[in-house]
Amino acid sequence: MTSANRTERVVVIGAGPAGLTAARELVRAGLRPVVIEKRATVGGLARTENFKGFRFDMGGHRFFTKVEEVKTIWRAVLGPDLLRRPRLSRIYYDRRFFYYPLRPLNALWQLGPLVAVSIVLSYLRWQLFPYPREDTFEQWVTNRFGRRLFLIFFKTYTEKVWGIPCSELRAEWAAQRIKDLSLKTALLHLLVRPTTTIRTLIDEFEYPRLGPGMMWDAVAAEVQRQQAVLRLDAEVVGIRRTGHRIDGVVVRAAGTPEVIEGSHFISSMPVTELVAKLEPPAPAEVRAAAAKLAYRDFLIVCLIVRKPALFPDNWIYVHSPEVRVGRIQNFKNWSADMVPDAGTTSLGLEYFCSENDTLWSMRDADLIELGKQELEWIGLARATDVMDGCVFRNEKAYPIYDARYRECLTTVRAFVERLENLQTIGRNGLHRYDNQDHAMLTGLLAARNLLGDRQVDVWSLNAEPAYHEELSADVDVGSEHLAHILDVGLERLFAKLDRGAFGLAIGAASGVALLVATLVVALGGRPLVRPLLGLLSQYFPGYSVTPAGAVAGLVYGFGAGFVVGWSFALLRNACLFLWVAVLRRRANYHVLRRFFEFI
Repeated sequence: MTSANRTERVVVIGAGPAGLTAARELVRAGLRPVVIEKRATVGGLARTENFKGFRFDMGGHRFFTKVEEVKTIWRAVLGPDLLRRPRLSRIYYDRRFFYYPLRPLNALWQLGPLVAVSIVLSYLRWQLFPYPREDTFEQWVTNRFGRRLFLIFFKTYTEKVWGIPCSELRAEWAAQRIKDLSLKTALLHLLVRPTTTIRTLIDEFEYPRLGPGMMWDAVAAEVQRQQAVLRLDAEVVGIRRTGHRIDGVVVRAAGTPEVIEGSHFISSMPVTELVAKLEPPAPAEVRAAAAKLAYRDFLIVCLIVRKPALFPDNWIYVHSPEVRVGRIQNFKNWSADMVPDAGTTSLGLEYFCSENDTLWSMRDADLIELGKQELEWIGLARATDVMDGCVFRNEKAYPIYDARYRECLTTVRAFVERLENLQTIGRNGLHRYDNQDHAMLTGLLAARNLLGDRQVDVWSLNAEPAYHEELSADVDVGSEHLAHILDVGLERLFAKLDRGAFGLAIGAASGVALLVATLVVALGGRPLVRPLLGLLSQYFPGYSVTPAGAVAGLVYGFGAGFVVGWSFALLRNACLFLWVAVLRRRANYHVLRRFFEFI
């Protein structure tokens, strides 16, 4: 990627968190990028929609990050409008509500003693006899928490979100969303004290007073004040290239096509669409791979309820298979200013679906009626209390980690990376299920690549950005490097002692030592030791302090040493196993709590 000078035109495709963060960084360096957005509003999935004065967040976006530069941007843009909010969320399952993150006593009490016992027995069974491979999400969860807990708290909700069986969802999704994927990384965080204390199970977060769209409306206004061009309602329908260089994009606005040329391009549009819109087309194998990359869409049914308060949660995860809704947001509990009338409450019922399927294609009126009935079935409000509603659809919301995505994405990435003046960013540009803050980070670093400040492979950014030494002065060593160091240490510290080999070693040393000692004393050395060695004859029949007895001593010493060495190795391995088992139990419990943090 060559550096841009201040006279070159940079085109940013997409005005979501990634694209607008990139544009903000560029204007601060003196450039005037052109930002193209197909919607009439900015913010992408982090936008806030307005219906009759009620504001609705597209999914509920907590403002929480480990990246100090992202925090700085949030606070610089929003100032006092960035509120500190308490966090409360629960899981609805089997007509009951469970605190989330899960509280063991609450969960076991709610489930009942029989189910609790079955969960414990299932956990023990899968700890003793786990799946030998962890290719799928189902295998990954079952190995850590047991099949019973998987069926209760993982299967239904996960399959609602992704629309495919957990046996087809790749374990990489868990790796992407959950930091402590392996015992090694869990031990890293248990045994190595980090240089920066980070709270992962947050009980409060920041949130814009008027929803996350407030943030992106403010950033859009800021970049326009710096003479950036923002084109809304402008869809990219073609991307022109010469060889491995992008020349311009074809934009359709108000039904009229227009070519916007540029020297550098930063794209947060779905990478599948980017490949499909190239002119001339990408190679056939690249187009075929891109076409196989799948997405999950969702729609949000927004209901206005004639009640001042319904329930205290920010949101509720709905795990019950009897209803189709997956998650329910209570926007008044995020910020009171999201609701213009204090006597009402606004809810967002999220339905995960696929574009053009039956649910996606339902009439808005039918979806509103479905939402009212399911809200009453769960027991959160009566259908007759709902006074109004609307529906918002969000396509390509979640990149799917299915069985073929890895191979297909590798092919697409290899081709896209050869386009020398193009960088892809954000959740859809990288086909990676990232949070808002990580999308911002990709935009920030792509802009810096273009400016020549640094060169970072945006595709290789981890979802846990604390590993970036350049992003946090408090982090001395990256966690991946620490994990490697710890891995080597664990191999030495936790190496299993071979009982036979250790017994042979101790036996040989003991036998030779007794042989030498007996010969030295028998041949006239150290007479005071003779009575002491002679006492061994009481335990070793046939042994005496003579040259002939020395041979018997060799045999007896070897035998006794072997038994001692073998027994020590057995005891040491057993103690080590129990210690590691305790650490693993703690680590798995930590992972279980973190899992729900990110779904």
